[in-house]
Amino acid sequence: MSHRGCGVLLLSVLLFGGLAQAAVIEVRDPAALRAAVGRLENGTVLKIGPGEYPGGYDVRNVADLTVEAVDPARPPLFKGARNAWHFSGCSGLKLRHLRASGQSHNGFNLDDGGQSDRPARNITLESLEIRDVGPRGNFDGLKCSGLDDLTIRDCVIEGWGGQAIDLVGCHRVLITGCRFSGKSGFSQDSGVQAKGGSEDVTIEKSHFTNAGQRPVNAGGSTGLPYFRPAGVKYEARRIVIRDNVISGSLCACAFTGVDGAEFTGNTILFPEKWVFRILQETSGNGFVPCRNVVVENNSIVFRRSQVSVDVNVGPGTAPETFRFARNRWFAEDRPDRSRPQLPVREQDGTYGRDPRTKP
Repeated sequence: MSHRGCGVLLLSVLLFGGLAQAAVIEVRDPAALRAAVGRLENGTVLKIGPGEYPGGYDVRNVADLTVEAVDPARPPLFKGARNAWHFSGCSGLKLRHLRASGQSHNGFNLDDGGQSDRPARNITLESLEIRDVGPRGNFDGLKCSGLDDLTIRDCVIEGWGGQAIDLVGCHRVLITGCRFSGKSGFSQDSGVQAKGGSEDVTIEKSHFTNAGQRPVNAGGSTGLPYFRPAGVKYEARRIVIRDNVISGSLCACAFTGVDGAEFTGNTILFPEKWVFRILQETSGNGFVPCRNVVVENNSIVFRRSQVSVDVNVGPGTAPETFRFARNRWFAEDRPDRSRPQLPVREQDGTYGRDPRTKP
């Protein structure tokens, strides 16, 4: 046997033999991709070459699957269809260096397959680019339902209908280093939304530019059958929003039926109507009021010609449980009116000095 033949045989043994941990499949055209999706097994690494592919791939109950670009510098683009990809019950999933555009429902849809007591776990989404989803209605860039231990890193989402990232009943989530940009012609309700029993979610080091009516929605409004786990009495809890830049939009952040959140170290630039909202959209059946939120060490630059009500407080909430401390407030057009009207007294706030200027 030739040396070349031995090498091919050895590669086959390593990839597909008894000693192997996973099969590696590389595809470079739509026909090959369709064929590969039909034979995915647990542990497969699916590498996709550069170029344009139609959307509409559906993967169910494949564990430890990796889908990634052959060349991260030239990621494949999935255009059109309802979803670019839909993954159900795929614990251990990794998606890296992929692009999606023009989907009518969601860019990428990941869920637990409808088994609310069996979340899909240990999922990593890295360097995804998602554009022009919707354009109007409750259609999301990333739709995530019933996922635990989820990391979303270095992703870009531009133009969507509902949420850039919608978390429904997701737990132990890190969203870091992402960019969210709204576009004209898209309805864009929220940038990142965590609701439906979501818990222990951190949103950090990301940029939001005109990213919907609520760039960050800590909580939301969820139908009772969709909560995970069933029977929880909060939309979200233990939500951490830190070290982000949030520019434009009606407000910077809405706390909506959340039971405990931290909003710290963020830079807010020119909200168009309010700085914050305190809301309760799910009530009755023992649901707790929106409560226990800490807002501290943020830089807030706004214009009094746009913001007359600093914090919009809705009915059925507990604003007296909020804590404001050490925030830097600056009304660019009226520095003398920089001090906000808050639902509780702020501790050690700074008013009327531009936080963008070095002391």
